[in-house]
Amino acid sequence: MMPHDDGSDDTLDRLEHAEQLKLQGDHVAALMILEELLLEDPSNVSALEEIADNELSLGRHARAEAAAAEAVRLDRESYTGYYILGFLRSREEHWRESTRQLKTANALKPNNSEILRCLGWSLFNAGKRAQGVVTLERSLNIDKDSVLTLCDLGVAYLQVRHFSKAIMLFRRALDLEPENRRAKECLQTTEHLMSLAEPRRREKAKQAVS
Repeated sequence: MMPHDDGSDDTLDRLEHAEQLKLQGDHVAALMILEELLLEDPSNVSALEEIADNELSLGRHARAEAAAAEAVRLDRESYTGYYILGFLRSREEHWRESTRQLKTANALKPNNSEILRCLGWSLFNAGKRAQGVVTLERSLNIDKDSVLTLCDLGVAYLQVRHFSKAIMLFRRALDLEPENRRAKECLQTTEHLMSLAEPRRREKAKQAVS
């Protein structure tokens, strides 16, 4: 997520350094820089967004939510804040609230593959299955190598019993990440269900012909 322009070159340099640390997986070091920035300027929305993102990566969801909520309070166009709030609601399976937050994030930042992935998953689980699948497909069109999207979309097709499409997606995920546990387990489940469904399909085809 791109930072806001929140001040001096020094501030931007420190935000960039924190971003690099985050990408390297050093979330604790990134947070030290970001919390310093926030002490200097409590209204620094970029620092709040990045704090939320790093806290999320560390699994500290309450802290992530607090930072994201403050970012949204200060800036109603903080798509990162809305995205993180929506993501957290989806983890709690509060699908309607998750969808609401993620739709706002998507309106503020259209065509972001990660926002679309989370929105599609929440829509699907909120009962809007067709819309959810279409949104997940949009996410995959933007980032064709996203294993997370391939698996989410595969599970969606599995649940609507479109087994061949699900298998194709899980195999693609395993091409990219051969040891991905979720893709392996989902592929095995789908192939098993497809093998159970095949005799019934053949029987129905026979009855239709006769």
